[in-house]
This record gives sequence, structure tokens and C-alpha cells, in this order.
Amino acid sequence: MLVGVPKEIKKQEARVGLTPAAAREYIARGHSVLVETGAGAGIGANDEAYIAVGAQIAATAADVFARAEMIVKVKEPQPQEWVQLREGQILFTYLHLAPDPDQARGLLDSGVTSVAYETVTEGNSLPLLAPMSEVAGRLSIEAAAIASRNFNGGNGLLMGGVPGVAPARVLILGGGVVGTQAARIAVGLGADVAILDRSLPRLRQLDDLFAGRARTLFSTIDSLESELSQADVVIGSVLIPGASAPKLVTRDMLGLMRPRSVIVDVAIDQGGCFETSHATTHEQPTYEVDGVIHYCVANMPGCVPTTSSHALNNATLPYGLALADGGLSAILQNPGLRAGLSTHKGKLTSEPVAEALGLSFSAPADVLAA
Repeated sequence: MLVGVPKEIKKQEARVGLTPAAAREYIARGHSVLVETGAGAGIGANDEAYIAVGAQIAATAADVFARAEMIVKVKEPQPQEWVQLREGQILFTYLHLAPDPDQARGLLDSGVTSVAYETVTEGNSLPLLAPMSEVAGRLSIEAAAIASRNFNGGNGLLMGGVPGVAPARVLILGGGVVGTQAARIAVGLGADVAILDRSLPRLRQLDDLFAGRARTLFSTIDSLESELSQADVVIGSVLIPGASAPKLVTRDMLGLMRPRSVIVDVAIDQGGCFETSHATTHEQPTYEVDGVIHYCVANMPGCVPTTSSHALNNATLPYGLALADGGLSAILQNPGLRAGLSTHKGKLTSEPVAEALGLSFSAPADVLAA
């Protein structure tokens, strides 16, 4: 199979779908790899690095989209990309379709077979979402610390405080991968950390993991409002796979928060879990609503593309190879890949996305069998 890697064109996105090391694995399996010139520049991988492992270099993205049987990307295709996709082609990337009806329609109109990293499963886990969730969770505390600085409009608190001065209070909504990694960094900096979640088994795991260095609380409206009123930083990390994120914090609740406190909405790719969230960029990462600083960058791991690209490739490689080896039969035979199937020949095959967008749903097994 000819596997194509276009350069990412989303604003301030420097990650790459295949690193040279990953490209070498595809080539070793008998596949061909076509990389757009400069696609790996953001991670320090020049065209020569790809040529050295046997990849071909394309002068334009149009060449990659026209020739490749499978497109491997990082971020969701932009409008000028989805019009180049076609029926019979496989797209393997993050999609986050639930809050993005325009992209969903673009993919459906193209007829492409799209497999979304964020909904591929392995048992009860999301193995291709996990590495970027780890990166985003760790970055969320860095982002909050920078946004808290006085000259950025924040409250001027040092995350860990100093002897005689209390540390910042950090509230984390959701104890999954993002929340756990955010808590690791916040605890390591010496912050006062609380984690809210509705899974008692998960709260028990977190309590054991942090051994009393982070408070674990069952999430109710009361506990949420109580913690919001005391928090200096709130990290939103709630996920419903494939679906729009629930709006846990309403605009009215912002009135409970301290002036110049900071919200970091890591769930913004799925629409955000704060009512007042809207996507921002690394160039202009924050805005203010009712005296509360909002950080809602939609591609947080993009600011550390080298780490992010290698971590992502480590996770996606076996699934990408399976797709290249088996095509549609790999999706049909592999339940994890089948869970990631989002569109096929103009049919929407992700039930959470269909519910979020009010569109009809077709079962993956049915459309593939047809």
C-alpha cells in the first residue's frame, strides 16, 4: 500500500503523522511511504532523514492526497484537505467530529474511509488517545502556571508557594489520563490538589497513587461548587469517547470563582467542559470571561511536537501497519479499529458523533460488509 504523509497545516501545528523511524517500519513491511517535503521539519526530521529510510518525497500536499491509498496525519483535515480525500482511500488521524459538523459533512461527501485515533479501543482503553492525553495533562499545569502570572492577567500566585505562603489550589475535573497526569505535575510542584470524579473505583486508585498528596472527591454539584469557590486553577479533563464533552461548569458558576483564577479546558477538542469555552491557539491562548482567565488551546501537544510525534507514533504504529496490511478487512476483523471507524462511503459509523450532530448512524460492520 502507498501510505501518504502530508504536512500538517492547522495553525501552529508542527507534529507529523509518521516519523522517519515509523516510516521505516512501513517500508520494512513492503509498503511505500510518500512524505510531503518539509512534513517532519517541526520535529527536526528533514527530507533526507525520510529518504534515508526509503521514503519518497512529494513536492506538494496535492501529490500526496492524489497518489496515496492511505493518509496518515495528526490533526483533523482542514477544509482544503478534506476536498482532496476520496472514496477508496483510508484516512487515519485524530478527527474529533462531535463538535465539528462541517468536517463531518466534508468527510461524508468525500466518501473516504476515516478511522479516528481518539475512538480506537483496546479493551476498555483508548490507546491512541492516551499518549496525547498524557502530554496535554502535563502541559495543562504548565499552561496554568504561565497564565497565572501577573503580566498575563492572572492572580500572580506561584503554583507551589514558598515557606510561609500557601500554594495555589488546583481543582482537576476528571480522574482519567489527562487528570492523572495533571495531578502528577501539580503535586510535584507543591500545589494543593483536588481531583473530582464520579467513579469510586477510580478515586480509590488515585488515592493510592498519590498517597494523600492529592484530595479525591466524589463529583456532585455541591462538591464542584465548593471546590470552584476555593480554586486558583481548574483543569477540565472530562471525556466521553467520541461524544461532545459535558458542560460541567456553567457561566453562573464562574461567579463562584476567585478573580483572575485560571481555567484550562483540555476537553476543548470535544467542545469543552466549561460553558464559556471556545477554542484558542498557541498564538493567542487565553481570554477572559467574568474575571476568569480561560486557556482553551485545541492542539496543546502541538507546542511540543518532537515529544508528541514520537509518543503518538509509538502508539499508532501497530494499528497503522494493520490498516496498511489488511485495508478494510483489518477494520472488519479488528474490534479496536472498528470502534475507530467514523465514516465510510458517505455513511457515518460513529454512534456518539451521530447523536451529537443529529445525523443517521450506520453500524460499522454493516457498511463494511456491504
